[in-house]
Amino acid sequence: MTTEQRVRTGEDLAALRDELAHLPPVATQAQAIDRIRVLEELKAAAVAAQVRAANDLATIREDDEAARGVPQAKRCRGLGAEIGLARRESPARGARFLGLARSLDHDLPHAFNALSAGVISEEKAHVLHRETSWLSPEKRRRVDEFMADRLDTTGVRRLGAEARAHAQRLDQVAAVEHLDRCAAERRVSVRPAPGGMAYLTALLPLTQAVAAYSNLRKTAAAMVGTGEAGGRSMTQTAADLLVERVTGQAAADAVPVEVQLVMTDAALVGEGEHPAWIPGHGPLPAGSARRMLRTNEAGVFLRRLFTAPGSGQLVGMDSRRREFTGLLRRLVMIRDDVCRSPFCDAPIRHIDHATPYREGGATDIRNASGLCAACNYAKENPGWIHAAVPERLTVRTPTGHHYSVDTPPMVITQTDLVSPKAAAGTDAHADPTRAGPAEGDFDGGADREAGEDRETGKNIATGVDREAGEDRVVGEVRDVGRKRDVDDEHPPAGRILSMAEHLLRSRIGEYPLAS
Repeated sequence: MTTEQRVRTGEDLAALRDELAHLPPVATQAQAIDRIRVLEELKAAAVAAQVRAANDLATIREDDEAARGVPQAKRCRGLGAEIGLARRESPARGARFLGLARSLDHDLPHAFNALSAGVISEEKAHVLHRETSWLSPEKRRRVDEFMADRLDTTGVRRLGAEARAHAQRLDQVAAVEHLDRCAAERRVSVRPAPGGMAYLTALLPLTQAVAAYSNLRKTAAAMVGTGEAGGRSMTQTAADLLVERVTGQAAADAVPVEVQLVMTDAALVGEGEHPAWIPGHGPLPAGSARRMLRTNEAGVFLRRLFTAPGSGQLVGMDSRRREFTGLLRRLVMIRDDVCRSPFCDAPIRHIDHATPYREGGATDIRNASGLCAACNYAKENPGWIHAAVPERLTVRTPTGHHYSVDTPPMVITQTDLVSPKAAAGTDAHADPTRAGPAEGDFDGGADREAGEDRETGKNIATGVDREAGEDRVVGEVRDVGRKRDVDDEHPPAGRILSMAEHLLRSRIGEYPLAS
């Protein structure tokens, strides 16, 4: 019996998956290499099967919506987001895969056959699709023919370059228009990197990028040659020059700590070992965070965000407003870190009502979700339902599938690592990969919030806020210091200092924050 005869349903595929999970160990090195090669080919064939399923889904959905009278321009909206959820990835990646599926099915038959046979990887298929996406279908098929004999043995970068060369040769006018559109999409982005680092990426026209890079290296080389670099290597000096020129700072490390660095009180003023969190970028060793606060030559701001005991979840705020603004918006962004949708880690762009405001959804943190633009727009399509509680967001798609994601604690502690259920008091699972707000959405300044102080936990963060408004504080989000001024010398009449505040007052002097 052939594989095609035996594997027909989702249950058959699940059984095959389980068999792969229990393969016996190999006996020789050669067998190990053979198995790795076959499994790699199997991965590619599985992607080809996903391509066919995605195209079938698009056809069925379009026919169904056409029968219901949906205008053609509005058909299949949100389909890419559904595919992304099924593939356990972001809506943007899901939409990209849907585009790949349609391209392989209609315009790149040789690439599709190679993928089905396990000859090329999904990455190569994406590269071929990307480098020909701006061509007409007829010319895309010609590039596919030209590249048919190069798919197997050519590396990814070389494959993309050759495909791009063929595409530009076939249609020079469209190639110039394509470059102009790409230049209009120039941008700067930042994403986390291992070791407490981050990638600052600028997508620029080629000539501008080369000019900027060459100038940095030339200046850095001159500084190293004259001794001005102070023992730094040329690459280190170039990186510092970039920061200084972009920010206008006298030194690269004189960065005002306005990034909502989240720490426990023990990690901030004691010898606590729980890592701090850089919003949207992940953990930072407690010792490194303390050193950043001690040695920073620029202004340092301290903000305290209290969390519910045990769970590490931020306490709530509510608002009488229609939209999430001011401190409530900030609180949601800090809590969710990146887009709250399952498998999506794009920066937060919208603070959304899980239950829509028009349906009676409240403007409070219990009904709030920080979402990227794509996830928020997908949510508005028919058949999508978001159900939120502070501990979890559940998404229901038009096909009836459900996807849930737990709200991570602000700071991952030993309790979270040992027993997430016990720490949260629910069946939610802590996610140590997500904590803090998305980058790029905070500005400088200081704020004074009205409301009654209620201490319900002990998390401390650095940051500033200019936003004010009608927010009513249910938990506590209150400035505890700006530079060296940690609260007033005496508390307001009628207010009792907490133990955390006493600890801060007695020990904050150890940190020579710039005045």
